[in-house]
Amino acid sequence: MNAPLENLTGLDLRAEIDRLRKERNAVILAHYYQTPEIQDLADFVGDSLDLSRKAAATDADVIAFCGVRFMAEVAKILSPEKTVILPDMDAGCSLEDSCPPEEFARFRAAHPDHLALTYINCSAAVKAHSDIIVTSSSAETILSQLPKDQKIIFAPDRHLGGYFARKTGRDMLLWEGSCIVHEAFSETELLKLKAQHPDAPIAAHPECPVHILDHADYVGSTRGILDYVLTSDAQTFIVATEPHIIHQMEKAAPHKSFIGAPGADGNCNCNMCPYMALNTMEKLYLSLRDLTPRIEVDEETRIAAKRSLDRMLEMTGGLSGPDVGRPKL
Repeated sequence: MNAPLENLTGLDLRAEIDRLRKERNAVILAHYYQTPEIQDLADFVGDSLDLSRKAAATDADVIAFCGVRFMAEVAKILSPEKTVILPDMDAGCSLEDSCPPEEFARFRAAHPDHLALTYINCSAAVKAHSDIIVTSSSAETILSQLPKDQKIIFAPDRHLGGYFARKTGRDMLLWEGSCIVHEAFSETELLKLKAQHPDAPIAAHPECPVHILDHADYVGSTRGILDYVLTSDAQTFIVATEPHIIHQMEKAAPHKSFIGAPGADGNCNCNMCPYMALNTMEKLYLSLRDLTPRIEVDEETRIAAKRSLDRMLEMTGGLSGPDVGRPKL
């Protein structure tokens, strides 16, 4: 449960968060989709799995995860001895919500000859019912190692699964989930924007529908998109993922221009994740002060979920990439 918010007027939140970080021996993680002020105070900024692995490698007693619930669960799965807190327990995910564990278990039971490849954007309980967890950067590597005749369930993102099915030629049974942020992009408005900036490459996350991906010059994970725009010779980019990643782009390449792909009416904020936005400086301060809300995963579920995560890491050689951070713990 979330504690009621207090009147914190006049409190230097940045200074208080820094004080509590030291007192609690805490590491603060911020996903790329967090607000700039939270990104700038975090010890590590990155994609969900990389953040959890970085935190596990520290001697911190507390992990404050500024992201969404499934991400904090992964941190707890990898660091069961640490206290994991999430500033707002209501920070969920439309992909997680689209795949209730009981329904997924029944679906798996109905297809016993299928291997379940499950995107990391799901609950710990769904991970426990899965064979291999995948990320947007590891899915293709894992698919390439599976026999061609192996039947596959891909859950919960139908757009991500469809992208890899088209790219690899695999016939996969797709769970009908999707990300509300990446579904909000408008093809019509994207083409209008491209006409205004014809030399700007389009970089898109594979959670986008196919009608957006068809126009992309680069398709990849959030970190992959960041690496692409920083290494490309182009000077202006259209970015089709949650727009808070642009903060890291502007910090690393201030001489370049980055334009968020538009939503349905060309200027709405519907491409911003409403769940990520629930985390605020005030909630982070209260979470560190009170060590709540806490993420708990029962041991049976944790072990089963970690098994599917470990299989991914084994098949990718522990694939992990650079993040933005200051490993001071």
